[in-house]
Amino acid sequence: MALKQVLLTRKIAEKTKLLEEARAKDAGFLERRTALDARANELEAAVLEITADTPAEEAQAIEAEVAEHEAAEKNLTDEVAANDGEKTRLSDEIAKLQAELDEVNSRAKAIPAPDHTPQATPEERKDEPYMQNRTKFFGMTREERDQFIARDDVKTFLTDVRAVKRGVTNGALLVPEVVLEVLRNNLEQYSKLLRFVTVRPVKGTARQSIVGAAPEGVWMEAEGELNELTMTFNQIEVDGYMVGGVIFVHNNLLKDSDFALASEIMSQLGKAIGKGIDRAILFGTGTNMPVGIATRLAQTSAPANWGTYAPTWVDLHTTNVLKLNIDGTTGAAFYASLIAALGVAKPNYTDGKAFWVMNRATHIKLMTKALAFDAAAALLAGVNNQMPILGGDIVEDENMANNNIIGGFGAAYLLAEREGAELASSEHVRFVQNQTAFKGYGRYDGMPVFGEAFVQVSFANADATTSSTFPTDYANTDIGVLGVTAAAHSSAAGKTVLTVTGAESTGTTLAYKIGDYTVRNGQKVVGYTTFTSGTTGIEAAAGKIITVVELNSAGLAIKVGKAASVPKT
Repeated sequence: MALKQVLLTRKIAEKTKLLEEARAKDAGFLERRTALDARANELEAAVLEITADTPAEEAQAIEAEVAEHEAAEKNLTDEVAANDGEKTRLSDEIAKLQAELDEVNSRAKAIPAPDHTPQATPEERKDEPYMQNRTKFFGMTREERDQFIARDDVKTFLTDVRAVKRGVTNGALLVPEVVLEVLRNNLEQYSKLLRFVTVRPVKGTARQSIVGAAPEGVWMEAEGELNELTMTFNQIEVDGYMVGGVIFVHNNLLKDSDFALASEIMSQLGKAIGKGIDRAILFGTGTNMPVGIATRLAQTSAPANWGTYAPTWVDLHTTNVLKLNIDGTTGAAFYASLIAALGVAKPNYTDGKAFWVMNRATHIKLMTKALAFDAAAALLAGVNNQMPILGGDIVEDENMANNNIIGGFGAAYLLAEREGAELASSEHVRFVQNQTAFKGYGRYDGMPVFGEAFVQVSFANADATTSSTFPTDYANTDIGVLGVTAAAHSSAAGKTVLTVTGAESTGTTLAYKIGDYTVRNGQKVVGYTTFTSGTTGIEAAAGKIITVVELNSAGLAIKVGKAASVPKT
């Protein structure tokens, strides 16, 4: 091995050890977080029990404990943030070193051997494809990866996955907690927004305590008596809704190594959940999903489920949802107005770290509006991935409308993560493509705890787009009903004319099939013929049931109705 390869390998090993040590701290952080949350509930109960009759010494003792708890919370938050930053830094450095090592190895293999001595044939690597290196399996080293795959629960899970293809079982497959933990730790690579918000693992329907604004100290004489300060605790209640989708795994992978199979399933599950989380953080309706930032800002009254102990609800739909008419300006004129509008978001109750979400077209527009020339007449782009003046990362998300920006201080958004996830499978969905389908899901809920920390701006003289179309939940929604009446054709013998009521006014088509069929909502039907209501003559024996479906633009059934044929005699 060349000296450069030895040096890079040693550096990778050193940084991998440091990364493992940083990861090992997560379990301790979780224990401390659980204990602090439990203590917060106890302290809240104690604070609520304080009355005018409570002895001053007892009240002061409780206040001291609250202050101590707040300090412990801050210390833990700071430690977790520092450790997360260290893990990210180490992972990035390991990836760069590995890429450099791969390049050195590649160059070394391209150089012919100095003699013609027969070389032993390298042993075939059966545990992984050649192009996979030891740092690409969700940030694990080769040793960590091998230990992960060798675990009894992981081996059992992968065996059950393969059993689906052999027809052994088509039931639900429980995903081991260790698999979910790896997925959680790497979910940020699939979700663009997860790293900006506050994520807390919870069990069941739970109340989460949130500390409000810190009280301000009172100035006094050096020998004066200290004034009593008030600390506010709020609570919001979070549930556990599901987000997920279908993972298509090529059947060749079901025959491949455990490493390749686990990597594919976890990657696809992560992508499905990550995309769903991002849209919900921005536009979630609060119905079977989290409440999105735009949704909260657009509210004109407190929702019915706003908790008794939640922070005071504030109407923000005029102060924090802004329409500007500055698209025709550039440079300082444009940015002065935009930054002033974005500055409405308040950093209270947060760590002061902001993020700004927009689609790619809007991001490019911000870059072009800041174009300038340097002294050498070289063109410069003044905006890249940070918002000028205000600071904060710019995040591209194609769920955003053109010329719209949503952002603020992500620590004020609470995303609660439930335990557990599951895969269920089917061999039949993509039989022709030789793929097996696995349904995967995660469980989350969340909301902007303090809406004042966020803002939405539309800068092209149009109202801000505060909603987004989520994928339809066909599986848990009953199919719509069509009214279908049959009459004999006016002139064509043996034909029936169907008149349909209750269909959508535009954007859909009607189709029929002779026979009494059951149709599911969202089903892609086969063998149906399109027709025009009240016009098309259908040939069918008298009394024969005709099933009529209404299909959306994707060709999926959304309504169904039936009638018996009455052909003209």
